[in-house]
Amino acid sequence: MYRSNESSKTLAQATAVAPCTTHPTTHDHEREFLFTEQDFERIRKLIYERAGIALSPIKRDMVYSRLARRLRATGIRTFGEYVRYVEQGDPAELEAFTNSLTTNLTSFFREEHHFPLLQEFLRPRMQKGNINIWCSASSTGEEPYSIAMAVAELYGFIPNHVKIIASDLDTNVLDKARQGIYSPDRLAKVPEELLRKYFLRGHGMPEGHAQVRPDLQALLTFRQINLLDATWPMRGPFDAIFCRNVMIYFDKPTQYRILEKFVPFMAPDGLLFAGHSESFHHAADLFKLRGKTVYALTENAMQRACRSERR
Repeated sequence: MYRSNESSKTLAQATAVAPCTTHPTTHDHEREFLFTEQDFERIRKLIYERAGIALSPIKRDMVYSRLARRLRATGIRTFGEYVRYVEQGDPAELEAFTNSLTTNLTSFFREEHHFPLLQEFLRPRMQKGNINIWCSASSTGEEPYSIAMAVAELYGFIPNHVKIIASDLDTNVLDKARQGIYSPDRLAKVPEELLRKYFLRGHGMPEGHAQVRPDLQALLTFRQINLLDATWPMRGPFDAIFCRNVMIYFDKPTQYRILEKFVPFMAPDGLLFAGHSESFHHAADLFKLRGKTVYALTENAMQRACRSERR
């Protein structure tokens, strides 16, 4: 979920940049479906309310391209009609609408410097018992499976007391992640040694494809979670939370609300892993930089986490 570098402007600010009009542009006359500025603004409002995504005005063509597929699938002839249909709240179409507008750029061992840091962090915790990790934007699974492989390499075997929650808003990518089947281009960044250890080839799969071994998959539990929901259907504490290349999709107030909600879910000495282009200076009361795009709780936030852990 959430893999695109969006403007950090609020929705209101972005709207001020591109005022609403009900008139299609000349370019729109050449399109299959009528798509007005008013339609675009209503879509921006819907996806912001649903997923916190602040679409910038330059994303207009992207929105048309992705949602045009939904118009064809539903048989609806204009974007105005489609937006009204979504606004009526049909759960299945609202989910399809949200899935269409989330971007899922990911790969195995992306931000590769994080995985040795994770191993170094977990090493002194290996004897403590259960270890819990949350990958909060798992997309098609490459990130949580990379975490699982890093953990297995640390232990020298696949430990059954390490649990990884792999969540995403997009139900389509979660289905792909659960299957754990990847094409050769997706596997290109996985070292050959790890491919031999943790993937199965053949077994009726297309040539070059491989599937994650069931015992490695057993470390992961996949869940649909919207980071904007008032409550999250799980319990902490988590030793590590991965929320990488996610916050860039939200405006600053939304980022802060999510970061604030992470605090009671973290172990007091836990780590938060962020993306390479993300910075949490605006949440300096909650998180302090521990390493390259790796954060720990501040003293005040740690006290809150301790109180949550005791409950």
